[in-house]
Amino acid sequence: MNNDIKNAMVIKELEKLFPEPKCELDFSNAFELLIAVILSAQCTDKRVNMVTPVLFEKFGNPKLMSDASQKELEQIIHSCGFYVNKAKNIIACSKKICEDFGGEVPNTLEDLCSLDGVGRKTANVVLSIAFNIPAIAVDTHVFRVTARLGIAKGKDAFETEQILRNEFKKEDWVKLHFSLVLFGRRICDAKKPKCNICPLYDICEYVNKGEKNVCR
Repeated sequence: MNNDIKNAMVIKELEKLFPEPKCELDFSNAFELLIAVILSAQCTDKRVNMVTPVLFEKFGNPKLMSDASQKELEQIIHSCGFYVNKAKNIIACSKKICEDFGGEVPNTLEDLCSLDGVGRKTANVVLSIAFNIPAIAVDTHVFRVTARLGIAKGKDAFETEQILRNEFKKEDWVKLHFSLVLFGRRICDAKKPKCNICPLYDICEYVNKGEKNVCR
């Protein structure tokens, strides 16, 4: 199937499934979003949303967060997993925001990636949501789903991002990202994809290759 036709089908079906997809993390500003995304690594958004109200009530801006003690921060975010490294990165990240960016979350990919605990995926999420800058964030869901559908067969997240940027219109990037995330969470599960209800079943290369855990 022609790539343009296949990509158009993906956009059309995802639009039907998720007319208004959005980030499922709770936040009220760019700094809170940044910290929430850092916490979401290897953790569910639901769990992060249970932790951040307490966290942001005590440390709601970069200055307060940078002055937080490692131990206290670890206690608050403990349930998010990897809490030692996350606490360390969040404090260091907040200090850098204060020292290098005047207390404001930077709005370029390069500057965001210079912050502790911030990789390309996190930076792209912040750019697209907090600053309305077109970007595609490739997490495990996006990487898995695009490979299974055959719309982006990158060897890693960076290559997948570049393929998606080239294959889809810039105005579709942000919505595509969130739709693919929701699709990966609710239908195209890593271990047990719900192929029996998948509207993209007929064009899915994962199915056509006869992978395990697939049924119709």
